Amino acid sequence: MRLEAELRDRRADGRSLLVPYVTGGLGSSWLDVVRAVADAGADAIEIGIPFSDPVMDGRTVQEASQRAIELGATPAKIVAEAAQLDVGVPLLVMLYYNLVAHAGLERFAHQLADAGIDGAIVPDLPLDELDGWGDAADAAGVETVLLAAPTTPDDRLRDICERSHGFVYGVSLLGVTGERAQLPPHAAEMGRRLKSTTDKPVLLGVGISTPEQAVTAARAADGVIVGSALVRRVLTGGGGPEEAAAFIAELRAALDDVQRD
Repeated sequence: MRLEAELRDRRADGRSLLVPYVTGGLGSSWLDVVRAVADAGADAIEIGIPFSDPVMDGRTVQEASQRAIELGATPAKIVAEAAQLDVGVPLLVMLYYNLVAHAGLERFAHQLADAGIDGAIVPDLPLDELDGWGDAADAAGVETVLLAAPTTPDDRLRDICERSHGFVYGVSLLGVTGERAQLPPHAAEMGRRLKSTTDKPVLLGVGISTPEQAVTAARAADGVIVGSALVRRVLTGGGGPEEAAAFIAELRAALDDVQRD
């Protein structure tokens, strides 16, 4: 359970956790983007595996996924390429259940483990239907991260926290991924509810777009996941790792300033 163990250790050191999302297969330099954001201060990195119908994702990630698919990205190719990474922080993938089922649950779980990938997020696989994938992932040593939404009732929230491995992903708003001008008030409430329910690392994601928003969210939780704001910079910057690293370094500096306050 490397993902959860490392995040717990970093949290114990007083660090606000930062997990960037990088679309796998987006340009020939996507592995360099992962390396760059690791060097810039990421505590773990989420690699998105492109899918033709990403129901949770907004325009930016949809565009990135479509571009990666057009460039030949497949789940097997992304996992194989990710095996080349040695970035010093845990890696996890985010993908939709159709891709998992198509690959075969046990087969895919072992592919992830063999590639050195520590965790997986399958956002369209609800807790009640987790057993097949959850059992296969557990047996392979892959930590399955579960999501909790602002509308999740307290009893189900407890069940999600108990079953989630690695960390618990608190969805900060209702809707698809994408940059927002501001976070809704219930984002902080989501963090507080999760923190009062579990001692596992709690990260807030979806809509967190700026250093200021990251700081606000991290104060209510243990850290943040930042996706669309980073992916947009990679898209408009031609996939350059320098643009990605600069943004993550900005987020890291803001979160570290909170620690010093």
